Amino acid sequence: MTVTRACINAIGCAVPAQDVHSAFIGWAEDQLGDSRDRAIFTRMAGRSGIGHRWSVLPVSDSGGSPVDPGGFYADALPPTSQRMQLYAQWAPILAMEAIDQLRDQVSIDGVTHLVVASCTGFVAPGIDQIIAQRIDLPGVERTLVGFMGCYAAVAALRTARHIARSEPGAKILVVTVELSSLHFQRDVQVERLLAMLQFGDGAAAALVSAQDDGIAIERPFSIAVKDTADLIRWDVGDNGFVMHLSGAVPGHIQAALGDADVRRQIVGGDDPSAIDSWAVHAGGRSILDAVEHGLGLDPEALAVSRNVLARFGNMSSATLMFILRDMLERPGAGQGVALAFGPGLAAEGFRFERRR
Repeated sequence: MTVTRACINAIGCAVPAQDVHSAFIGWAEDQLGDSRDRAIFTRMAGRSGIGHRWSVLPVSDSGGSPVDPGGFYADALPPTSQRMQLYAQWAPILAMEAIDQLRDQVSIDGVTHLVVASCTGFVAPGIDQIIAQRIDLPGVERTLVGFMGCYAAVAALRTARHIARSEPGAKILVVTVELSSLHFQRDVQVERLLAMLQFGDGAAAALVSAQDDGIAIERPFSIAVKDTADLIRWDVGDNGFVMHLSGAVPGHIQAALGDADVRRQIVGGDDPSAIDSWAVHAGGRSILDAVEHGLGLDPEALAVSRNVLARFGNMSSATLMFILRDMLERPGAGQGVALAFGPGLAAEGFRFERRR
């Protein structure tokens, strides 16, 4: 019996124009009155592995960042309603930029299904409907993956895989768009500031089909780490969505990956070194370090993930798509694993084969 393979044929990515990383570091250092806390934050920021993070928020009246005088966050924290207005305005724009980047590589004429993932905003009609209207797909079948966090790209691509395998003629457009900079919070706790230091805005668009070209999506997996539900939370507050990201997350990830049964679920065997390519969600340097040490990987195994982290920070669900895009642009074939972490604490992923 012939089994239909679902492949990611191409991926387009987009980020906004304003780099806010350095401005945030300067602002955060000013908030910390205790010299010891300030020194810890500065040292950890320098070791974060992040060089740039991008935001859709407009520059201030004086041309500065959102935290400068006249910027979006200069005075009282904006309410969630105002942040959602900006999400409704900017999420479709950034998503369309990613789709345009995809169109530069491959035709999206005849798209039959649209799968959209986003956790940083709510709007109705949904972001999926807005995108469908803007690319003139009035009858497209739509699926919206909402509020799953960083591993939502896996859920979106997994959904596309199921569609392509059941309908070999389908062409599925998968879009991830996240505007994390809309949820800035004023805080003087070092751990909270270091969590906010990770996140930026980004969008990605992928074409998935049964055409045997690109990255073949193979066996998906889902792993929940016991007794960790409170380590990553994303609460809807009156002044934006509040991220709770415990410093204990990397340790729990490393411990879980050291378990033989977990390893077998991820790599399909006992030896991670047998995997040629690792597309690991760049949730932060400590997350990548935990995966490297937990699986006993070569230091260069996560080079693509670390490079994406340096250029863009953690863009929640869009991050994994950026990593897969960079892998698509590299020649060669081989076996790979895509892996992302998020609320739960859970790990979602899939095996893949580079076909190009």
